[in-house]
Amino acid sequence: MKRAVTIAIVLAAGAVVTAGGVVLGQRATAPLAAAQPAFTEIKWPFLMDQWGLGRAFHCDAKDCGVAVDVYVRAKIGFCNCTTGVSDDEELERVGDVELIGETYKPASAGHPIAVAWMKGRSRPYDVGGHAAGATLAFAFNDRCDVIVATAVVPGGPAAPVEPAVLAFLNSETVIRWAKEQLGL
Repeated sequence: MKRAVTIAIVLAAGAVVTAGGVVLGQRATAPLAAAQPAFTEIKWPFLMDQWGLGRAFHCDAKDCGVAVDVYVRAKIGFCNCTTGVSDDEELERVGDVELIGETYKPASAGHPIAVAWMKGRSRPYDVGGHAAGATLAFAFNDRCDVIVATAVVPGGPAAPVEPAVLAFLNSETVIRWAKEQLGL
């Protein structure tokens, strides 16, 4: 089943346009319709493993500035119950970067993120065969359960799309799914 999801995106001028047309920071110089990328659900491309199948989404370059694929799944009971995803070591332990390629290394240090009520981290990775920094790993937790997301930008660095991916992860589509997965 394919569904389009509209999210907020950071424009090149630095303003943030929300789905309702509200501009934060400064006036938008582009028409609103051009500033609303749509992530469409696609088939999960990976084999089944101990964590099961997740959900996969794609945003075309015409909608997101660059093509980006986002893979999301829950790992129930797999997070550090005491500290959550509070450092890069925990992010690497719970993340799904290895689904993209067997050889990978961090492109830089990670940083804290928030998705709905959950806290976690994001970090760019260089994955064998992909351009430098073309993969972003995200992990955010609710107690001992973690939601992991991996964003892949085949044509270049992924860091510029991080705000759009975070907005998508905070969308009603992903939050509703996360609540179902977490039993909330």
